[in-house]
Amino acid sequence: MASTWSPRRRWKYDVFLSFRGEDTRETFICHLYHALTAKGIITFIDDESLERGSTIGPSLFTAIQDSSIALVVLSKNFASSSWCLDELSKIIQCKVERRQIVIPIFYKVSPSDVRYQNGSFQLRTVEVREHEEVYGDKDQLKVWSDALRRVSHLSGYDSRKYG
Repeated sequence: MASTWSPRRRWKYDVFLSFRGEDTRETFICHLYHALTAKGIITFIDDESLERGSTIGPSLFTAIQDSSIALVVLSKNFASSSWCLDELSKIIQCKVERRQIVIPIFYKVSPSDVRYQNGSFQLRTVEVREHEEVYGDKDQLKVWSDALRRVSHLSGYDSRKYG
């Protein structure tokens, strides 16, 4: 008699998409999400109905933890969002603690700008200063800076090299 046993799925999602919506949602992310799901890849993408605020919601933290792979799309305005930086910090934590695979996609930005936090990746923006003032968390800047540096050192894709 043949066994119908199958291994229990370890992850709820195959892929978690992390991105700055205003930069990429209606263009690159839309196409990427549809291509992944068309191949049967279970992909988490945030939803417009999720409650927005200054800090990342628990449901997104759970989705990050429940994903085998995180695709981080780093675009021009990514670092101006404390939400995106919180997501990235959690993803880097999951890479270390849960052996999550993290693949950066540098979307029309230089990996070296992310690594050295130049240009739009400087963390001394108005939004970051406002976050520090509202939440009184001066150490958060170090966490975000470290997460940007770590993701920039991972093997990924630079969209400027592709058509």
